[in-house]
Amino acid sequence: MIGGQFSAAGSSSIPTGEFNVSIKYFERLAKTGIEPSVGDSYDNALAETINGLYKAEVIHRRGLWRNFEAVEFATLEWVEWFNHRRLLEPFGNIPPTEAEERYYTMLDEPALAA
Repeated sequence: MIGGQFSAAGSSSIPTGEFNVSIKYFERLAKTGIEPSVGDSYDNALAETINGLYKAEVIHRRGLWRNFEAVEFATLEWVEWFNHRRLLEPFGNIPPTEAEERYYTMLDEPALAA
């Protein structure tokens, strides 16, 4: 906290803070029945890319935060935009949720004989 406000850096300047966040993340996944993949560099690269994008677009762009609730609310807004309103050019400028729906619809359709 700087001058009564939370900094964008948060507790990440403390190495153990990052470790504790990682543990909490795996605990939450386990509670929901999701098995995380461990040691896959592609998963790590994707997570780091999304995390960097989030920090650049939300955390650092808006500067200092009043409180944790403001960060949480901004995070929810960004995740909603990222999943439901962001347009994916390679898929015809549609949002990710629509692209996912189309994909699963396609899987359910019977294959056409050639």
